[in-house]
Amino acid sequence: MEHATSQAHATSPAPQTESRRTDGYLPIEDYGAIGDGNALALVGLDGSIDWMCLPELDAPSVFGALLDPAEGGNFTLAPAIPYEVRRSYLPQTNILQTEYTTAEGTVRVTDAVTIDGAQSVPFRELARSVEGLSGAVPMRWRLRPRFEYGQKSCTPVSVEDGFVYRPGGLQLGLTAWDAGAPQVVDDAVEGEFQIELGGHALLALLGSDAAVLPTPARAGVERRLEATATVCREWVSRCSYEGPWEEAVRRSLLAIRLLADGRTGAIAAAGTTSLPEAIGKERNYDYRFAWVRDLSFTVEALLRVDVEELAANSVNWLLAAVGNTRPRIDPVYRLTGEPLRVQHQLPLAGYRGTAPVHVGNQAGTQLQLGGFGDFLETLWEYLKRGHRLRPGAAERIADSVDLLCSIWRNADAGLWELGDYAQYTTSKIGCWTALERVLDLVAKGQVPGRHLARWQATRDSVRDFIETNLWSDERGSYLMKAGSEMLDCGTLLAARRQYSDPRGARMKGTIDAIQRELHATGPLYYRYSGMQEQENAFLACSFWMVEALALAGRIDEAAELMDGMVSLGGGLGLYSEEMEPDSRALRGNFPQALTHLALISAAAIFSEQTGGN
Repeated sequence: MEHATSQAHATSPAPQTESRRTDGYLPIEDYGAIGDGNALALVGLDGSIDWMCLPELDAPSVFGALLDPAEGGNFTLAPAIPYEVRRSYLPQTNILQTEYTTAEGTVRVTDAVTIDGAQSVPFRELARSVEGLSGAVPMRWRLRPRFEYGQKSCTPVSVEDGFVYRPGGLQLGLTAWDAGAPQVVDDAVEGEFQIELGGHALLALLGSDAAVLPTPARAGVERRLEATATVCREWVSRCSYEGPWEEAVRRSLLAIRLLADGRTGAIAAAGTTSLPEAIGKERNYDYRFAWVRDLSFTVEALLRVDVEELAANSVNWLLAAVGNTRPRIDPVYRLTGEPLRVQHQLPLAGYRGTAPVHVGNQAGTQLQLGGFGDFLETLWEYLKRGHRLRPGAAERIADSVDLLCSIWRNADAGLWELGDYAQYTTSKIGCWTALERVLDLVAKGQVPGRHLARWQATRDSVRDFIETNLWSDERGSYLMKAGSEMLDCGTLLAARRQYSDPRGARMKGTIDAIQRELHATGPLYYRYSGMQEQENAFLACSFWMVEALALAGRIDEAAELMDGMVSLGGGLGLYSEEMEPDSRALRGNFPQALTHLALISAAAIFSEQTGGN
């Protein structure tokens, strides 16, 4: 069967004229993301880097104009005359290329956070390369960092080969070649130059909290740019997926590479903080941390497409992080693996004036029973490939399962981390998943079955609770929570978790009910009942629907929905957390790992169900 797959992100969109800024803010979809797995930067369509944290992506920002154009700081580079612009990623990389066409000629700007071949340098390097493609184009650039989330300015110091900012422990150094004569204006460094056909200018910004900040040589920056392309292409080449959405899958893998430190296995849920789920409302969160839930989706998605090295590192990172809170399983951890249970607000305006702006996340204080299922599902998916646990790790897993048996009846915050504690279906399915998976690991000799009878009895009790209290004959669907008739897209995951027969009557009824009630417009869905007035469509839910439909054998429906979702990836194939159903504007933190992981899994599951790889 052929499917008309709409991969709009595979080609550059039509040129746009100038900037689409309103009150200093760009649409989220006008940003491209670059990064090395440690630091991530957002590059606007108009050449302004409005977000970057150094030396790690959960550190304080040095560019924060994304959240406060006046006080946040940025790094601009663009033609000094009117232009049209189009952009794309260098194929199979996270290197962003932006082409500006003016009345005087055309210029290409290449932006990257570089990766050296060994991925071991003690600094982060932002490289901005300018090439003249035709004519002679006047260019203008301005570097104005604002440290500690815009709360601290610093006057640059002139050094032999450039300028250095020293606001505290962090050093930020700028070196430029053929980019005009830099001038210091207050707390900014700026310059103007003309780029002609065949001309090449280069700016390099290095940040480090190490004792020594290197001064780069031009040849070294160019070598690292080449190495960055090689590293990205080698990494994504491991993907075994071959199917109708191959370009989208590979771009999503590269988006995960932006958020993943391949050396430690830590994967941030998103690259930003406090981008609102809805303009003018208060659902603003810091997602620059690692969620156990997302790690589960990560490992499963990576293994489905045979990207095993990062999956292995992520499993080991997860075991170490959970070891810090054992036998409790926190919903979220710092990228270092330490517990995260605090947050505070910053005096920033917020994206499009939507405050508050948060640092940290209080989700770590919540009880989320589904996390036990996410944790065990992650290990089970990895270990079923023949890998072996250390005895000490296996004992700690057993301790966590014993704790789950004592608390599974408690109300909790659920998949969606709600302050309204209740008996959520997704949480109870998570409890069942944890017990089902640990019983299989006991049978395979991976985990000691010291309380086997109790684990079996608890698993059966959980299923009985779900089928008795969380299924509605009247609605013909699994419900969001006990005592309510609300629906929840999260219940679609019951099929993937093998809790419910994907082709059985109960999953069919759940799919149909969600399609009736939670459908927004086009391929978009809301998370759960009542969200139409509270937030926008949640993008991962659409990909979960693709999975559920494919597993149910409803292949044509799944293909149509997947085509629609891929077409929403825009010119760069990047997704945030949510999308406005009418305007199709992106909302929520960006880029969002969960959305990209859901895309990868949906494509892989579809291929598995249709005889693909």
